[in-house]
Amino acid sequence: MKKRIGIVTSGGDAPGMNPLIRYLTRALLENGYDVVGFKSGFKGLANNIQYPLTYKNVSGLLKVGGTILGSSRYPEFKENKSVREKVRDVLSSENIFALVVVGGDGSMKGAHALSLLGVRTIVIPGSIDNDIYGTDQTLGMHTALSTIIDAVDKIKDTASSHDRTFIIEVMGHRSGFLAVASAIATGAEGVFIPEVETDVEELSKRLRKRYEEGRRNSIIIVAEGKASAYDVAKILKEKDIGYEIRISVLGHIQRGGIPVFHDRMLAFRFAMGTLKALSQNTFNVLVGTKGNDIVFTPLEVATKKRKTLSEFLINSVYTFKWEV
Repeated sequence: MKKRIGIVTSGGDAPGMNPLIRYLTRALLENGYDVVGFKSGFKGLANNIQYPLTYKNVSGLLKVGGTILGSSRYPEFKENKSVREKVRDVLSSENIFALVVVGGDGSMKGAHALSLLGVRTIVIPGSIDNDIYGTDQTLGMHTALSTIIDAVDKIKDTASSHDRTFIIEVMGHRSGFLAVASAIATGAEGVFIPEVETDVEELSKRLRKRYEEGRRNSIIIVAEGKASAYDVAKILKEKDIGYEIRISVLGHIQRGGIPVFHDRMLAFRFAMGTLKALSQNTFNVLVGTKGNDIVFTPLEVATKKRKTLSEFLINSVYTFKWEV
């Protein structure tokens, strides 16, 4: 009898989830497994809402953003053990040998909770924030960064036309990775992130100096977990920086779009890593990357530790060494 594998995408969607579903489904089918998807995250699991995953149904997904399995926030799953037990019972009744959960920190904790009830789980980190412990990279962060960089480059054009400072708010609830990485890549003059305090007085002096030198624009990037762009604008408007100040909140555009090359390849690597875990009977783990290697981190460890920004990036925030 073939072993049946369930796949669910949970929490916030991330570019690369569809390629992951395609690669993983094909890998499982070609290695003798049965495979079934569950719609709308843990909520769909609790209600046994299935989506057939076949060669035909996953065709053409490499260039499609979002997730064909859908996703949802489902606080009842976290709050009520009876709901988690219901999910376990659904998986048992459907003869699911193991459940693959694709998502971020909350999804990983949900998978860990199921593992404590006896469900074999494997987690693939899908999050644009790149904030999951146990992996160098998370699925979706490359595409999200490309989207942010493209938006900032375009905003710079209009900023230069009007001698303005633009404060651009990006995602990152508890991690400043997207903000710092995009600031470096776009030559931003300042960045606000949860991990450190920005010296507003020093930043204001730098902006004023740029204005007096005739520099036509300045860009400030703010991680939503630190402050809103409106809060930062209010602070800077009280300083004498010279520039007019405008705000742009990029919002959910960062989660959409055609997955870039790096996310497609990352999806492929995660799919192969999941297949390896299954072949080794390695369960209740996070599939991650470390350099060129696929690594497995026990969920008990990954759920308790927090990924931090590198010292190099944090020092760059303080010293603005990226400015050319």
